[in-house]
Amino acid sequence: MTNRDATMGVMEAIAKRKSVRSYASDRLDRETINGLLVAATRAPTAIHEEQWAFVVVQGRALLKQLSELARPPFTAQHAPGQADQSEESFANFHDPNFDMFYDADTLIVICAKSTGRFVAADCWLAAENLMLAAYAMGLGTCVIGSAVGGLNSPQIKTELGIPVEFDVVAPVIVGVPNGETPITQRANPLILSWKGGS
Repeated sequence: MTNRDATMGVMEAIAKRKSVRSYASDRLDRETINGLLVAATRAPTAIHEEQWAFVVVQGRALLKQLSELARPPFTAQHAPGQADQSEESFANFHDPNFDMFYDADTLIVICAKSTGRFVAADCWLAAENLMLAAYAMGLGTCVIGSAVGGLNSPQIKTELGIPVEFDVVAPVIVGVPNGETPITQRANPLILSWKGGS
């Protein structure tokens, strides 16, 4: 299923990981997904609380239905013509046929109880671990931040089996990339200050 590269260094994975928005129809097996979840739980966690929890959703048809439910809250907040948003960036979301999960077959939703000062940070660190591990396995990933509001609706939480006391923090699609995704460039680090040292 995966094209695992046991020789890949962490710096290479960081440099080459990218957001994939086109997926082949291959289904990820449980062993692969469990490996990704184990990688996620090796992330730093404040006071060793490990408050993250995971929901796995598989199947293109199911994710398409989920997209149709999760998209309206986002589009309602990002209506065309809003001055603070790029209309081009969000134009697709107003297309009723747009799949916000990009035809991926697997969505991993990282959740946490809504208590604790550093819970969200822990979940995002877990998401990064998961994405780097996926890249090293030859898989693609993309964070779907636009789905957070919709996934936290009572209806969707009930359908996904997410208890009331948990919130969706980081939804990540994962799968076999459909073709090559170019690596995007990043600006040099903006250093505001550097005190001491040589």
